[in-house]
Amino acid sequence: MTENIVSHQFRTGYTLSVSGSNIESADVNGYINSIPTAEATQTVNGVDFSYTSPTLEGVPRWKIVNSSQPFSLVESVISPGLDTITTINRTINTTTTTTVETTFGQ
Repeated sequence: MTENIVSHQFRTGYTLSVSGSNIESADVNGYINSIPTAEATQTVNGVDFSYTSPTLEGVPRWKIVNSSQPFSLVESVISPGLDTITTINRTINTTTTTTVETTFGQ
């Protein structure tokens, strides 16, 4: 017997990750959430889905707190959509043994 398994993993939302030192939000209210405004659709192997993600203008802006000190900033935006496709193909070999016992009496 041959078994084929295909799995599609989708990210249905976006991820915004920021880390650093000597930085803060440049927004007046300290707002750090991105604004999901860009809409898109995608079809993979007959599966349709849609999602929203931030535009580059919608991600937070940062400023240096103390300009005389060193700073670091690492920012990452991961968009929604197809993440991975996993395909597993396996063959299962089986053996069937049948034993029949018959007893005749008089």
